[in-house]
Amino acid sequence: MPTLRVEMFAGRTVGQKRALARELTDATVRALGVSASAVEVLFYDIERSDWAVAGRLCSDPPDAPPPQQA
Repeated sequence: MPTLRVEMFAGRTVGQKRALARELTDATVRALGVSASAVEVLFYDIERSDWAVAGRLCSDPPDAPPPQQA
């Protein structure tokens, strides 16, 4: 059974998650030839302060100075 893990910033509505789950399920059925009942989608809502890119928290303002090297 394919299990799809979706990690994204918190704040999406239940309706948005429902729509994404449907689209991902449909695409998986087409690509893999499995039944829709075999596809699982897991959503992980992550706070911006718990996600960093290039050493900067995603919750930091865009104009904040870059982190200092130790």
